[in-house]
Amino acid sequence: MSDITQVQADAVLVAARDAARETGTAMNIAVVDAGGNLKAFTRMDGAWLGSIDISIKKARTARFFDMPTGAIGELSQPGGPLYNIEVSNGGLITFPGGIPLRGEDGTVIGAIGVSGSTVENDHTVASAGAAVQLQGAAGL
Repeated sequence: MSDITQVQADAVLVAARDAARETGTAMNIAVVDAGGNLKAFTRMDGAWLGSIDISIKKARTARFFDMPTGAIGELSQPGGPLYNIEVSNGGLITFPGGIPLRGEDGTVIGAIGVSGSTVENDHTVASAGAAVQLQGAAGL
């Protein structure tokens, strides 16, 4: 199993934190490895305490299903094929802000989860972190 390195996880955190600063929000940012285990985390000054757990669960949700949490949310609406999935796996988060991280060969090597603002801002910040990995942070 390919796994995110510490250097890669740190690069994802830095990019996401920079994006959060650009949005003017204080975020909790979590990076998990290929097994869904916490690899790196930061809580920006002033970020909500309640968002710590949410950011970690967003990252794990994205890794468990290898898709953005917002996409899972669309599928888990009443009448949808994944309705009530958020109560599985010890609790999932099915709104935007979690994105799988892929290595240069396309293999999922981890995921990022962000919480602390609107779901739009959470997704923007997570996307900024994921973009670093997708651009080949493996060479860092």
